[in-house]
Amino acid sequence: MTEIRPRSHRRIGPNPRWLAAAGAVVLAAIVGVALILQNGGSACASPPATSGHSGKATFYDLDGGTPNCSYPSAPDDDLFVALGPSEYSNAAACGTYLDVTGPEGKVRVKVVDKCPECDAGHLDLSRTAFKKIGAESAGVIPITYKTVVNPATPGPLSVRMQEGTSQYYWSALIDNHGNQLSSVKVAGPGGTFHTAERADYNDWIIDGGAGSGPFKIKISDVYGRTATLSGISLSPEKTQKSSARLSGGGTVETPHSSSPTPAKKKSPSPAKSSAAPTTASVASSAAPLPAADTTAPADTSLDLAGAAATSRCH
Repeated sequence: MTEIRPRSHRRIGPNPRWLAAAGAVVLAAIVGVALILQNGGSACASPPATSGHSGKATFYDLDGGTPNCSYPSAPDDDLFVALGPSEYSNAAACGTYLDVTGPEGKVRVKVVDKCPECDAGHLDLSRTAFKKIGAESAGVIPITYKTVVNPATPGPLSVRMQEGTSQYYWSALIDNHGNQLSSVKVAGPGGTFHTAERADYNDWIIDGGAGSGPFKIKISDVYGRTATLSGISLSPEKTQKSSARLSGGGTVETPHSSSPTPAKKKSPSPAKSSAAPTTASVASSAAPLPAADTTAPADTSLDLAGAAATSRCH
């Protein structure tokens, strides 16, 4: 069988946050309306159901492009996947993990991208991930896959204020959450929380802004677990790490404070960021996560594409 030609997924059309970079409040307002229409006006997501799914896998290379989930670089281990529009689900799947089993083994991959031409059940893996479960020369292989609940993540929660962010237009990328997010709420110096909308490219947007900061950000996942990060500054294009985790066995690390540091520039094998954490806390009243299976002590695998359970939106 002929090998599938590698390709890079990129956004189609202008990214609204690039328009905001011009600093025009009118443009930001127009963008905000477009985002609500694009995302259905809701950032809520439902927990996955409990059955496996089968399909096929191909592979591609990012080739230095920016994935649709807006991450500045590929994961350090180069294990990632692009999903078709229905499973990408307007970016709800971004930052979650799949366990994928093929003819020659099993691999865990992070959802970072959308594959516009892929139907449900067709996963477009990174070349590195594909080679772990099948022969590269095959090009297309049969697979089974499940999304992972409460996966271990490379680090604690992080916030990256995106290009164009100002006191009038708030846009942030949340990473290392592991589980699907249900909501992101932001409070400025005044203390009133505002609900952000998730864009199709995975930025969380507050049209009209949330002030000049510093910000308190309440992040909730679809299993009812919540973390509140404090001291997040209005520093576009810098990654600010916390000491809190939403997943990875439910670990809660001791919070402490520091200033944000710039994110590493994109490279084929990026070094891990040494950014120090900001103040963070995890809600003790969070609902318990599903029990772990015997093969993965810190997490449980569930179906990405199955019927949805009742959503817990905060």
